[in-house]
Amino acid sequence: MKLTFKFVLVILCAAFILLPVNNVPAQQSGESKAWIIPIRGDIEPSMAAFVRREARKAINANTDYIIFEIDTFGGRVDTALQIASFIMSIRNARTVAWIQSGESSMGVSWSAGALIAFSCSEIFMAPGTSIGAAAPVTMSTDGSTERADEKTVSAVRAQMAALAERNNHPVDIALAMVDFDVELWEVYINGEMKALSKSELERLDSGRSVAIERIRIISSPGKLLSLTAGEASRYGLAQLAADQATLLATLGVFGGVEESIPGIADSIISFLTSGPVQTVLIILGIILLFMELNSPGFGIPGIIGVFCFLLVFGSGALLGRVDSLEIILFLVGIGFLAIEIFALPGFGVMGVAGILIIGFSLVFSMQDFVIPRFDWEWELLGRNVLVVFAGLLSAITGIAIIALMGPRIKIFDRIMLKTQITGTAGGPDPDSPAGKATANAISDGSVSNSGGGYATEDEEMLSALTGKIGVTDSVLRPSGKAVFDGKVYAVEADGEFVEAGRGIIVTRVRGNRIIVRRV
Repeated sequence: MKLTFKFVLVILCAAFILLPVNNVPAQQSGESKAWIIPIRGDIEPSMAAFVRREARKAINANTDYIIFEIDTFGGRVDTALQIASFIMSIRNARTVAWIQSGESSMGVSWSAGALIAFSCSEIFMAPGTSIGAAAPVTMSTDGSTERADEKTVSAVRAQMAALAERNNHPVDIALAMVDFDVELWEVYINGEMKALSKSELERLDSGRSVAIERIRIISSPGKLLSLTAGEASRYGLAQLAADQATLLATLGVFGGVEESIPGIADSIISFLTSGPVQTVLIILGIILLFMELNSPGFGIPGIIGVFCFLLVFGSGALLGRVDSLEIILFLVGIGFLAIEIFALPGFGVMGVAGILIIGFSLVFSMQDFVIPRFDWEWELLGRNVLVVFAGLLSAITGIAIIALMGPRIKIFDRIMLKTQITGTAGGPDPDSPAGKATANAISDGSVSNSGGGYATEDEEMLSALTGKIGVTDSVLRPSGKAVFDGKVYAVEADGEFVEAGRGIIVTRVRGNRIIVRRV
């Protein structure tokens, strides 16, 4: 019994001694890991997809720090807000914004880049870098930038302030980077240097609870705030780190470091979602589907046309912009066009509605909202509408060219009707060489006239209709019915199909055959 008690006591002592060793935090044991995700160049929709994908990889790998290496002059506001919201949703890792300098770096985090930086828990900057100028702007017709409307500025200002509050960054600095009307001061409050807005200083002055010493104006009204690395460090926005090694050492990262590199797939998505490429895909898709509908079976034009639209919607789906609404609208538009082509004569309301519905389905596939609320969303909607309907107009023009020039182009030989119609349903045209040869054969008795339509007993009575203008009472395919002077006659179109209700003129009468053409 005593031996057992001593044995248990020894085990407990050993466990007590080893326990601190086994519970050393990962950071102290040299096991902390970091994952670097670059955000370089223009902030475009493909960038949001890349950041989300790589950040999820880092989270699944139990990474302690996700470092966003920011180097950008800015970009699209909607994409920046998406990236910022995603970074704010990360809970299992610390997020760090890293603005570095170097031979391949611009050393800036401006506009949308500043918005993304404020969404991170910590901000590090290398000497010689800068951050700020985050006010939203719009592109004018002449290519110059203009200040966005107050509604948009207010929305971005509120988001910047929320990000700053959430991550304990100086709120007044965030406001001064977005709002031209903010006046920012460098002050000492109880001996501590801060950057405060004029309105905040007035609030503190009214309370007289702290000692305030105003030093200088950092940003005057009418200007946007941008800070160098040294200024950002002095005002408590960022910490300095000369290089990546210093950054990792400051964070306490002594374990593995992974770095995401945009691959060929990211470049392809960025290429496919650009405006010019989307326009070309829309043009090709519509023209090729038109060619397929006008040829028997389902062949190469149809396959390529479907593939073009798959690229348009597929690239949008990869960016999270395509939902069931866009697919349903596209299929409804195709259905309307099919009804117009196969069930209704001419091209009317169903055809126009089908093209418009297809157009709006393509527009919605290029954005993540349906009804715009802000100025920048209206601007984005206008750009997408321009891209889509420029493609539709170009496609319609291309279809018209193919319809006119197709018979002369050898590549279209297999899908264009080359045989010339030289007669009507009643037989060959009497005025054509074939018709004259047949008439001569009948007159000399070498060919029977049975069923040939060359009887002459009614010609004198019907010849009065020559030159008359009437209206088709049915579709002429090419024979059918038409009304002249209130009477219905059986007529034959001169080598063409004519819709019901269309104006026609009698070109000639041969026996009991009234030959007409479209007016």
